[in-house]
Amino acid sequence: MIRSNGAAAFDNERYLAEQSEAILERMRKVGGKLYLEFGGKLLYDYHASRVLPGFDPNVKMRLLHKLAGHTEIILCVYAGDIARRKVRADFGITYDADTFKLIDDLRERGVEVRGVVITRYDDEPAAETFANKLDRRGVAVYTHRSIPGYPADVSRIVSDDGFGANPYIETDAQLVVVNAPGPNSGKMATCLSQVYHEHRRGVRAGYAKFETFPIWNLSLRHPVNAAYEAATAELRDVNMIDPFHLEAYDTRSVNYNRDVEAFPLLKRTLEKITGESMYQSPTDMGVNRAGFAIIDDDAAREAGRREIVRRYFRYACDEVLGLEDGDPVRRIEALMEEFDLKPEHRTVVGPARSAADAAETEAETGHRGVFSGAAVELANGEITTGHNSPLMHASSALVLNAIKIMAGIPKHLDLISPAVIESIGTLRKDLLGQDSISLNLEETLIALSISSTTNPTAQQAMQQLPKLSGCELHLTHLPTPGDERGLRRLGVNLTCDPKFATDKLFMS
Repeated sequence: MIRSNGAAAFDNERYLAEQSEAILERMRKVGGKLYLEFGGKLLYDYHASRVLPGFDPNVKMRLLHKLAGHTEIILCVYAGDIARRKVRADFGITYDADTFKLIDDLRERGVEVRGVVITRYDDEPAAETFANKLDRRGVAVYTHRSIPGYPADVSRIVSDDGFGANPYIETDAQLVVVNAPGPNSGKMATCLSQVYHEHRRGVRAGYAKFETFPIWNLSLRHPVNAAYEAATAELRDVNMIDPFHLEAYDTRSVNYNRDVEAFPLLKRTLEKITGESMYQSPTDMGVNRAGFAIIDDDAAREAGRREIVRRYFRYACDEVLGLEDGDPVRRIEALMEEFDLKPEHRTVVGPARSAADAAETEAETGHRGVFSGAAVELANGEITTGHNSPLMHASSALVLNAIKIMAGIPKHLDLISPAVIESIGTLRKDLLGQDSISLNLEETLIALSISSTTNPTAQQAMQQLPKLSGCELHLTHLPTPGDERGLRRLGVNLTCDPKFATDKLFMS
């Protein structure tokens, strides 16, 4: 079994010191303005915090504060992602909504976004609506259309018909961070476009890349790097030894296929813009120092293996929902075979399935419906379970059981007044016309809050809810919208078996 043992694998303070110095050194080497392609999540990097236990999901924001006197931010969003309403999985919100959220989050931290670039824009109505919303709220919006022949036709790209056709984004800082809600958002092209315009204006400028994964100075098949392949299975990313770095320096370093494939053209593009290129390899372009802040390799390896299994469930559910074809699941199955992993290696999977079986055994004769189970691994390693009933969904029962355990409350005591449950049930069935009174997690949390005003035991239990953040949780069926929203707000690391809890096609 792969169990979360709570061991820290990552030193944030060492990382901040190493990473800030690496960026400052690259700025000195460029000798002018540096456009830094900032891969991954600028805030709430939960993938990094899962595979590098101890990693602060917002440490990159702390990094920017450390470089505060030098930095401005540009955000990119691919127009096609807006049009097809692509969703950021960890928040369950679309990329355009995530852009709004990121701007708000940065403002709350005292960082202003200099502009938002809609990349590969082709007059999509959804992208136009997105641009109008930003413009009316005072956020500068720019559109970059596709450049014919990009990225192969370097002569056209580095011309008035290529980067020259893009609007120039006015920036003042020496370091300009270019970030996006997700991959393939046009960050690199935006950086290079800006470098082109800067040089036309007589300003010395350069480009560098900040990607946390894969970690270049870990081994090629290190589980943390393999977890990156699992996380990007739909992009078909494959880690590989950087052949350019090996040839130039006789040193092995890890990169991934897209960067390696793009490097020759990127090098030619930079040389055509600036007259030179300081880079001999894709690894040269990067400034990532995460590998130097790993303090417990065994804990990182275990976390990487856990993430591979977690991603298996994620893509299996996406396949059942019709969001992905079967290719990502097949890719992760190959990784699981390589590392001798099974879905059941996730410690909460077996107990959740056993809870569903127990519910079926306990059910009254003639019961109709699906029996669902849930399990969570608490911070101390204890695993508790719950299952659905006529009154509650499995996730609701599980959370109540878990907070009772953490608060030291006897299992037989009710946290929610029967009168409150009856009242919500009446609202659902008699007034809203729903065919079940069983409470989802979102409703259960509201009911718990109401009960806590008159029940000290409920108040004591409710105070335990924040302790569920970061805990591993598994459901035997796909969650309803109300369950999913509740679990997301609790911050658990959720996986589900790719099964539907009902044969109904519509769930509000």
